[in-house]
Amino acid sequence: MVSNVSRTALCLLALTAFVACSQKERVPNRVKTGPDEFSILTTKPLQEPDNYNDLPAPTLGGTNLTDQTPNADAIVALGGRVPSATGVDGGIVSYASRYGVDDNIRAELHDADEGRRKGRGSYERAYKRFALDAYAEWERLRALGVSVPSAPEQ
Repeated sequence: MVSNVSRTALCLLALTAFVACSQKERVPNRVKTGPDEFSILTTKPLQEPDNYNDLPAPTLGGTNLTDQTPNADAIVALGGRVPSATGVDGGIVSYASRYGVDDNIRAELHDADEGRRKGRGSYERAYKRFALDAYAEWERLRALGVSVPSAPEQ
């Protein structure tokens, strides 16, 4: 016969196992699917400049005057100097403009674009001959011995 102590121990063991098994389903999902509330930054208040002609020209990769700069603010607060703001693409822009920059490039490209589309009726037909065939390019590179990691092996 089973004693009361053994019966109590057996019941406690069963209850513990039951609770432990049920806890697996109650563990909340730790993966956040919503926005990161710490990445949301408010903008600085808008201010009207004293003279609109003194505003700096917009730069590629530049920021607005109302953008928050938490990293730069922290660097300054700790006594450091903020690096020059050439933007993320500063190096590539400098390299691309090493022979100078044509200020009228947009108008020239527009005129060339109009010339290509004249008589063809649609953008797709005008530029169809400039399209690349990905499979044919892959075959060409493969014949040259160039490895293309994104292409499936055959």
